[in-house]
Amino acid sequence: MDIRTHFCTAILVLFLSMPLFAQMEALSPYYKIKKKYENRKENDSTALALVNLYTQLAKSAEDYPKLVEGYQDGIFFSPNNKVRYADSAVYVAQLSKDKTLMCKAYLSRGTVYYFSYKRYKLALEDFLKAYEYAKKGNDKYVINKVAYRLAVIKSYLGFYDEALNLFKQTQNFFRKASESKLHVNLLYGNKRGYYNSLHQMSICYRNLGQQRTADSITEIGLSCTTADSDYQQEYGYFLKEKGISQYYRHKYIQSIATLKLARKQNAIVKDFAWVAVCYSYIGKSYMALGDSDQAFPYFQKVDSVFKRHQFLLPELRSNYEELIFYYKKNRDKDKELYYATQLIRADSIIREDFPYLSSKIYKEYDQRNLLDQKSTLQTKAIISYFLNGALMFAAILLLLFIIFRLKKEREIKQQYSGVEQKITSLTNTIDLQEHDKVKSDPKLDIEQKIVDELLQKLKAFENKAGFTESGLTLNKLATKFGTNQTYLSSIIKEYKGMNFSKYIGELRIGYITEKLHNDRKYLKYTFETLANECGIGSRNTLSALFLEVNGVKLSEFIKIRLQDVVKDINDDLD
Repeated sequence: MDIRTHFCTAILVLFLSMPLFAQMEALSPYYKIKKKYENRKENDSTALALVNLYTQLAKSAEDYPKLVEGYQDGIFFSPNNKVRYADSAVYVAQLSKDKTLMCKAYLSRGTVYYFSYKRYKLALEDFLKAYEYAKKGNDKYVINKVAYRLAVIKSYLGFYDEALNLFKQTQNFFRKASESKLHVNLLYGNKRGYYNSLHQMSICYRNLGQQRTADSITEIGLSCTTADSDYQQEYGYFLKEKGISQYYRHKYIQSIATLKLARKQNAIVKDFAWVAVCYSYIGKSYMALGDSDQAFPYFQKVDSVFKRHQFLLPELRSNYEELIFYYKKNRDKDKELYYATQLIRADSIIREDFPYLSSKIYKEYDQRNLLDQKSTLQTKAIISYFLNGALMFAAILLLLFIIFRLKKEREIKQQYSGVEQKITSLTNTIDLQEHDKVKSDPKLDIEQKIVDELLQKLKAFENKAGFTESGLTLNKLATKFGTNQTYLSSIIKEYKGMNFSKYIGELRIGYITEKLHNDRKYLKYTFETLANECGIGSRNTLSALFLEVNGVKLSEFIKIRLQDVVKDINDDLD
């Protein structure tokens, strides 16, 4: 009886002690430190002293999970040194060799590159690494976080349909998770994932021309975030989309008010990319109201953001076209040239990002997803056979394409250099001076006095660029020279070595080629404008003549010249 009594007493004591053990665990040194800062606002640098205390404790105990957690807290609270904390988290995760930790660390650093700096190349590298570790750990929350980030990059590249499919997947996952019973911190993360997925879906629908669907999603987002102080960042995103929608529905005054409020919310979290979008659409709204004095300071603010961060969303490039046109109209050559240079620089950055990101995300994410799906339908032997054959075929095609492309580019470069050599040596595209030499035995039955007089008039005609007159004919020119068509045609054929049409065509092409090479503003002109500038009737005629005379396509000549201009600008800046 005594033994039974003692046993029951021991069981009762152990049962009553369990909450005490839990409390002792809860009151660990880590808990005590974290409790003092965990509820502070993002980018609150006053929390960093406590965060550093937390990481020092974890270092001394060689507790890698706690140390990574501490560095992630540092990312959240640091306003200016997020990358340093993110690098430290990756370093410690690699030391731990824990795949879950490495996934979280790479995802955190990729998010810093994406959100705080818009360095999409670096962000994509880290997201793809996180994706690989996430697949091995089968953590659905992390997999969907990575999928969301990759979808954002797809949206940036303009693959809106593909991005939309991923955002639908992530919003569905995060919505269901946010409706379940979770710890408050997990609930917060899932709700943010849901709201951000909705925001990005709205962007995709807007760019796909489905504005009504975009508006309905924006209204859902606003209804969820308007009165919730924890999600004011997301509230600012939905306001931005509402303001853009108001602009496209010609509600310009409402659009300006909404976008100014959205800009304020985005500025609080230092999301400079969306701040620039707000500036741009505020400026466009003022322009639509006919108030250019109010509009252009906002367009200039977009340029300030670009100068500071060297990043520009593709949809904002039209901002520079507005500025260039405005200063061209007002004959301010310096500012026109400045904004033209900025546009060239922005296009250069966008073009540089686009092929790298699209190739990387296809090869290392889309293609892997396809292979994962096929692995459930085919045996490993079939997949291996298919892949080896496909890769070999692709390698052969790629090699042939590279050889062809290199050969083509070399030919184009040689042709371009030949044209450039003609221009820099101060000769026209046709050697007129050599043809102007009086021949010792001319075959013309025309008085030498008349020949000399017409040759002088032709020389003046060339020097004054009279050939740029639209609709010029042999008859019109003969009338201007006070002679007849027969005399003029014969002299051109004898002394210029070609008929009238070819003569005028080569003069015009020589003129426009020189302008494209020496005057940067011509590089911004459309083909129609270039044709008008040199007197040619249509863009098709201009393109055909330019290729015939110079041996290089007009589009290729402009592309190479733009590259040279950007290189010259960068060299000047260095």
